Amino acid sequence: MPQSLLSVSGPRRPVGDFSEQTVPSIDELDHCIIHALRIDGRAPFSRIAEVLGVSTQTVARRYGRLSSELSLRVVGVVNPRQQSGGKWILRLTASPNSAQSVAQSLARRNDTTWVRLVSGGSEICFVTNSAAHHALLFGEIPRVANIAEVSAHRLLHIYLGGPTAWQGHTTALTNEQQGQLRRAVDSSDGADEPPKLRSTLTQADWHLLAALQNNGRISYTDLAAETGQSSSTITRRLAALQASGMLTFDVEISAQVYGITTQALLWMSVAPAYLNQVASTLVQHKELAFLASTTGPTNLVALVLCKSPSELHDYLANRLSALDSIRMLETSPVQRTLKTCSPFLHSRPKRVNSV
Repeated sequence: MPQSLLSVSGPRRPVGDFSEQTVPSIDELDHCIIHALRIDGRAPFSRIAEVLGVSTQTVARRYGRLSSELSLRVVGVVNPRQQSGGKWILRLTASPNSAQSVAQSLARRNDTTWVRLVSGGSEICFVTNSAAHHALLFGEIPRVANIAEVSAHRLLHIYLGGPTAWQGHTTALTNEQQGQLRRAVDSSDGADEPPKLRSTLTQADWHLLAALQNNGRISYTDLAAETGQSSSTITRRLAALQASGMLTFDVEISAQVYGITTQALLWMSVAPAYLNQVASTLVQHKELAFLASTTGPTNLVALVLCKSPSELHDYLANRLSALDSIRMLETSPVQRTLKTCSPFLHSRPKRVNSV
């Protein structure tokens, strides 16, 4: 059961919560390993090592450092397009003295993702599913003091998103190296047609998905131990979940590793007749990591990543201003990211073997 919005416990360090002075430096090999994991989150260290021309021990050691010092984590992500009810973005405006605690409590729920403090830290923006959206709007939020405004926006269509959406994540490996990793993914499925996913997920499937959300690189042996299924059954079900699009893998790591110091959510109002046209242009912009159409007074929302405030200014003043069909734009600077795509871990996960 998700933790109540009304209760708050000790904070976990948010993903990306590093000051400019404390972000550990990483080199070209580290960037290559991260890029490889974005192509195949469960790629064995031996396969990554072969593609990069280094030893398996080197890749494993680098991965361990990235995990411990930069909170790198591969996580399984359940595709929202495959869930009934879809996803919503909620925006809450709270008093400055309560916004932080409310945001932390939202981050601890297992039905929220992408929890951010924006607009000076008095606004909270997060993503949730339809069932939780209803419970929050009509049950829990009205009971929380000092929340002044609430708005809910249904995600209608995702134009840009997922592990390789932002181009800054995908520049370390050569085209040949990327091709080697993708061919390995395709060949690992075997010559037979991928198993078809049952129309209804079983309780065992949800146990499997939950384990992968906590650690996308958990070994088949540990998956079997956690779910009570055999390794062969786990292997078939994981392949079916991936083939159906229900399950993908993402990589969590601080954006500051890539020199990103300035993030903002862009809420745009576009003439409906030009919505797809504008979106097709925006997905080519290297600064964007997410773009979706929504309900509400604005119908496009985007996440922009820049290296400095001046770079964000140039993007808004030069690139976006060239799109006449954008009739209105609201910029909400991201002050802090408390949670990204994975469920909040209430305690340190127990050590398990990695693939």
